[in-house]
Amino acid sequence: MRFTSEQRLDDGVLEREFTLGDVPGILWTPASASASAPVPLILLGHPGGLGRMRPRLLGRARHAAAQGFATVTIELPFTGDRPSSPAADQARADVRAALAAGEPVSDEIIDRLILPLLDHGVGEWRDTLDACLALPEIGGPVAYSGGVISIGVRLAVVEPRIAAAGLFAGSFIPRTILEEARQVTIPLHVLLQWDDEGNDRQRALELFDAFGSKEKALNANMGGHTGVPRWAGEDAARFFARHLS
Repeated sequence: MRFTSEQRLDDGVLEREFTLGDVPGILWTPASASASAPVPLILLGHPGGLGRMRPRLLGRARHAAAQGFATVTIELPFTGDRPSSPAADQARADVRAALAAGEPVSDEIIDRLILPLLDHGVGEWRDTLDACLALPEIGGPVAYSGGVISIGVRLAVVEPRIAAAGLFAGSFIPRTILEEARQVTIPLHVLLQWDDEGNDRQRALELFDAFGSKEKALNANMGGHTGVPRWAGEDAARFFARHLS
């Protein structure tokens, strides 16, 4: 992990941009974090386009820091300034075409869109976790928060250091992830926007039902993808406080 910039924000949060290999990311740590008092860590998932998503990610990072948690995010493969993929570009175009025509997005298109992100992105998230936990001011436990929900599910299956996950059901879900979900046993808090225009609500409900966790909660609210009510974030914050503090 090579830090490329550093600034102390007005609330005391330390914001550091970094690269890990060719993967860019941002790490936020609360003012309380130190080698003598290492803090838990939340992996902030998002749908890609780190520059576009940065204001929302910063808001999530500030809220987490107020609870005493560090947060980290990385750019997804094939998004932002990372090298593009003709196959990924075509899959995104096929999704847009299906939605514009009022047609369902087929499993074949979903697989082409999501599975390459899993094949590349999950390993990059694990490398990022290794690098963060090597820092003296970060000590765990670790949680995952946000989307792409399939990445969160795969990480919950393969990464034993993740103790809990808050998942946003706002992205397409391959059927293979429904099967993997049965192996997930960590505590889960799942957010579902009922009228999300770009999400298959029934598939999201099937995924929630498939999770093998004894503790799992579904927070469903009316509204579209960006209409998440403030209190939904407050519920998620209480979930992370319960499992990371």
